[in-house]
Amino acid sequence: MTTVPSLEVQGLAYAYPDGTQALYGVDVTIGRGERVALLGPNGAGKTTLVLHLNGILHGGLGSVRVGGMRVDPKDRKALREIRRRVGVVFQDPDDQLFMPTVREDVAFGPANLGLRGPELDRRVEDALRRVGMLEVADRPPQHLSFGQRRRVAVATVLAMEPEILVLDEPSSNLDPAGRRELAEILLGLEVTVLMVTHDLPYAAELCPRSLILSGGVIAADAPTLDLLGDAELLGAHRLELPFGFDPSAVRPRV
Repeated sequence: MTTVPSLEVQGLAYAYPDGTQALYGVDVTIGRGERVALLGPNGAGKTTLVLHLNGILHGGLGSVRVGGMRVDPKDRKALREIRRRVGVVFQDPDDQLFMPTVREDVAFGPANLGLRGPELDRRVEDALRRVGMLEVADRPPQHLSFGQRRRVAVATVLAMEPEILVLDEPSSNLDPAGRRELAEILLGLEVTVLMVTHDLPYAAELCPRSLILSGGVIAADAPTLDLLGDAELLGAHRLELPFGFDPSAVRPRV
């Protein structure tokens, strides 16, 4: 039996109301459980693509399916389920944490789905345990370090039991220990991961496959180390490896 992909994007094109064309026909399929990096220069259309995955943007050409379910903004019931299935972790965790305690922040999404009592408590505790933050459940999020807040932000999404976890620049502003801790968490999750990043070494470490989105189209789709080893391809799309970083020396973590 054929497994339905986590994400299918076909012929997706989109122009903003001011006439700016952001996507020109994007085709992407991501299988269940894959970890894929979305690379590309600023202005390439990465954010526009991500906002189509849960129906925040719509109205252009093409289609998006999540776990076989079409993203249709006119179908409110389906859209509610799509937004549960596609969890987005923003670059700034403070954009997601607004309740008095960590526990309340993580409970917010499932509670809006109607969960109450022991099942809600289970979701919250499970999500916090998966990111190693259960011990701070009753603390105000603003009293945590930046790295801790990012992990709690991941927990707020995991509590929704998503099919796809979308991470926007997850390694930004993290110290080396925070990068390593977050990497260990992401490697242990049994969900499909789409990581939007300019951090090419982090992509090499965590994502076996990468896409380059450039000029509103998918310019490359290949194993991450193959892409990062192609200096001409990177240069053509304004991507640069850090000085001294050698992709051929990386041993991807699975």
